[in-house]
Amino acid sequence: MRPVPGRLTTLLIVGSLSGLAPLSIDFYLPGLPHLTSDLGASASTGQLTLTACLLGIAVSQIFAGSLSDTLGRRRLVLIGLLAYMAMSLLCAVASSIWMLIAFRLVQGAACGIGFVVARAIVRDIYSGNEAARIFALLILISGVAPVLAPVLGGQVLLLTSWRGIFIVLVVFSAIMLAVAALRLRETLPAHLRHEPGLAAKIKVFRDLLADRSFLPYASSGSLAFAAMFAYISGSPFVLENIYGLSPQLYGVVFGVNAAGIVIASQVSRRLVERVGPRRLLTTGNLTMAVGCVVLLLAVVLGAGLAAVLVALVVTISSIGLILPNATALAMADQQHAAGSASALFGLGQFGVGALAAPIVGVAGSHDALPMAIVIALCGLGSLAIERLGPARVQ
Repeated sequence: MRPVPGRLTTLLIVGSLSGLAPLSIDFYLPGLPHLTSDLGASASTGQLTLTACLLGIAVSQIFAGSLSDTLGRRRLVLIGLLAYMAMSLLCAVASSIWMLIAFRLVQGAACGIGFVVARAIVRDIYSGNEAARIFALLILISGVAPVLAPVLGGQVLLLTSWRGIFIVLVVFSAIMLAVAALRLRETLPAHLRHEPGLAAKIKVFRDLLADRSFLPYASSGSLAFAAMFAYISGSPFVLENIYGLSPQLYGVVFGVNAAGIVIASQVSRRLVERVGPRRLLTTGNLTMAVGCVVLLLAVVLGAGLAAVLVALVVTISSIGLILPNATALAMADQQHAAGSASALFGLGQFGVGALAAPIVGVAGSHDALPMAIVIALCGLGSLAIERLGPARVQ
């Protein structure tokens, strides 16, 4: 652990940066069915607004992570927040679904900058089990966003349209920008920064893809993340259109599942010193696998809303065990290229999530089976890859 002035303030800023991605995704979910109707789009086309955001987050991390290893962390955070604020405003005034999709792509790219640099900042300051504890703590801090976002989004819809949701994001990002400009300190000393050069950057990514201390954990975490985004993409249509929940009640259900992630992450934070991140990761993957199978059976057998909700709670809550430990294990040996490793991890998470999200809408808004299948494939795949990874127990 390297001393950094104002570490508590830095962690609060980093937590907010980490929470901006789930806030961007979850806040407008209660209004997604209304948004697609207002802009004359189908369910699958409306879900492309989510896919575009995920894709933007994924791709921008490659460049942002690499640049942060060269230029430092603080400068990129400020640029990302300024761009995010501008794109949120454009989303609020979009006049067509395709215009909104384009703006969401760039909004996601701006959001991805802060997301990837946040993980790199943590790796600058902490290592080992302490890093795993901090990643779990960040999930608690950023977990406020997915817990509150759909609930607040549903309430905003009582006062205004879906456009008002994006105006709220403009205000929030402006506050974050002001705080970061005043209080965020640089965590990567100049002597540790990499010299620019495309060949050197490509070599870093190639080495990471061949690193068995990185790739299995990053892949497991990415598939678990994709399962979560399949749920995020499909659940508004499944729970509101098929099972008849109101946007407000959907927000409550979504908040319960997000709270499960937060609770599981804090269990992980308390146990990681005694149990180790590898065993906690395995426990999370096994729990997710059970939840995925129950969800698939509940949908296929028509077991009803209660069975689906219980299965979703088990499945989604397990992500609180998987993500902090998969992240800590993947980043453990990457102190020489924390930004690039964080970027590649993020590309896997949001890239696979971007692919998974629209698939759940292939049957329109009248069938829950595509969502259940995609979640099951991702969850079981996460367990399989993690089990085939490095044998050492950490």
